[in-house]
Amino acid sequence: MNLSSCYLFKGLSDSHLGRLEAIASKQPVRQGQWLFHKDEPAEFLYILESGAVELLIEVHGSLELPVFTVESAAAELLAEVQEPVEIPTTMIRAGNGCVGVGALIEPYRYSLSARCVRDGTLSVIRRADIQRLIHQHPDLGCCVMTNLARKLLERLNETRREVQIHLMSLVRSASF
Repeated sequence: MNLSSCYLFKGLSDSHLGRLEAIASKQPVRQGQWLFHKDEPAEFLYILESGAVELLIEVHGSLELPVFTVESAAAELLAEVQEPVEIPTTMIRAGNGCVGVGALIEPYRYSLSARCVRDGTLSVIRRADIQRLIHQHPDLGCCVMTNLARKLLERLNETRREVQIHLMSLVRSASF
């Protein structure tokens, strides 16, 4: 098991990594297997050893989509989604990836769904076990939470850049 490759555990001492490995278990996963769904209790943290997992967001109800045509600069389309649809947002690969970080943050619920897209192996850590370890070793917890905050800030900044790109594209399209 190589937990040190996961961004959450960067900078941890060998003894702390050993403690984490002692509470982790290996789990094989198959393509198409669901790990969890949005809003379920976050009981496990999953670290990808091999394979790939996609994160999905659920869309349901009505949503407005901008539609661009040559004749009109922009028009609105109201789409009604009858059944909830799960749309992939991110692909997580082995080597640096983990899913289920909701197990580290109250209210301990998954904020997205996760499904395996390639057979692989996960290291699985129960929330109760990592919480106990963090309470016993606050420096381990501080490092893990700092790494998590850094990753979440990176994702927030990436999302802001994407929104800016899409907004500029909408402005350019509307001005023609």
